[in-house]
Amino acid sequence: MRYLSLDLETSGSNPRRHQVLELAAVIEDSRRPLPLAELPSFRRVVRHPEYVGTAGALALNARLLEELARKDANPELCTPDELLPQLREFLLAHGFKPDKQDCVAVTMAGKNIAVFDLGFLKELPGYGALVRAEPAMLDPAAFYLNWHKDSRLPTLSICKARAGLGRDVAHEALADALDVVQLLRPFYELPGYKQLAEPRG
Repeated sequence: MRYLSLDLETSGSNPRRHQVLELAAVIEDSRRPLPLAELPSFRRVVRHPEYVGTAGALALNARLLEELARKDANPELCTPDELLPQLREFLLAHGFKPDKQDCVAVTMAGKNIAVFDLGFLKELPGYGALVRAEPAMLDPAAFYLNWHKDSRLPTLSICKARAGLGRDVAHEALADALDVVQLLRPFYELPGYKQLAEPRG
């Protein structure tokens, strides 16, 4: 299965008030996994006329604000209006096909993608017409949940620790999107339904 691992960095947690600062995505094919560094990748930083955010989110993304403030040419810089058209072109260039309504629908993966990132995507110009997420989304937390001890789904840091990948989270969209692929890969060879079908000794 091909899916898009996508991550956003934002100026806060309210999609109607706060803004996407960075979007990155990588295309993964579970039938033919490539080395992580060779996966087709897309990254954009998003310039707004002014920025509205919370102190915590703006401090976490200080490096992005510095990048956005620079005057030099940046091929990864775009406006909110340009973001989804450019993502669509990336998807079309890598073999994704539009549906009958000419919208590219993709299976997306990400940590908290359904409850966080999707809300911001839906606020972007062109969502649902140019690009949209398939209803079912992949979150690695479900694969790293300790059903006997956890009281909530594990964070990306905890998922990485349980996978033996350390606990550090970059909070950089491309690095975090690649982390999600790395967390999902161990489950390609033995899907859950096969585990259930195996006799227990």
